[in-house]
Amino acid sequence: MPVNYKIILASGSPRRQQFFKDLDLEFEIRIKEIDEVYPDHLQAEAITNYLAQLKAAAFEGSLAENELLITSDTLVWLHGKALGKPTDYDHAVAMLQELSGNTHEVITSVCFKTQTSEAVIFDKTKVTFSPLSLDAIHYYLDKHQPFDKAGSYGIQDWIGLTGISRIEGSYTNVVGLPTEKVYHYLTSHFLK
Repeated sequence: MPVNYKIILASGSPRRQQFFKDLDLEFEIRIKEIDEVYPDHLQAEAITNYLAQLKAAAFEGSLAENELLITSDTLVWLHGKALGKPTDYDHAVAMLQELSGNTHEVITSVCFKTQTSEAVIFDKTKVTFSPLSLDAIHYYLDKHQPFDKAGSYGIQDWIGLTGISRIEGSYTNVVGLPTEKVYHYLTSHFLK
């Protein structure tokens, strides 16, 4: 589909990159490392909105007139607290034990930035885990090593096939990008 802008995807996530390929969008990858730190008072989507915009702010002054930068951030929200990426193996075990038998929200925010504009959209999906045994948690972590994923899991992995009993909302949002919302926003604002 023709695009008025050159799309710059600022994400190292292979899953997000694959979604853009699957959407038949031409894009270039540019990544700038930032400290993903947010103010303590922020809650739920306010956190992911802030971090998606923080990632976009790293490109301030470096975008060409015809470039559209897309950044995003995903977190798992459980019992009023954010679960980001695990810091180590034990942290991943603890996260999955918390998720076991509970329903949480996966929140993804996406920032669209040009030289002259910036907008953020977000999506929320409810995910319910069946009770997980410690053996299943260790098997999953050892075999799939989901240490780059919010909440220490990927719904598209073994744990999604064996441990998730219910999902309400966008599946792709849980993987890391609400593709339907992103594509709709792009077609409404940037695609011919």
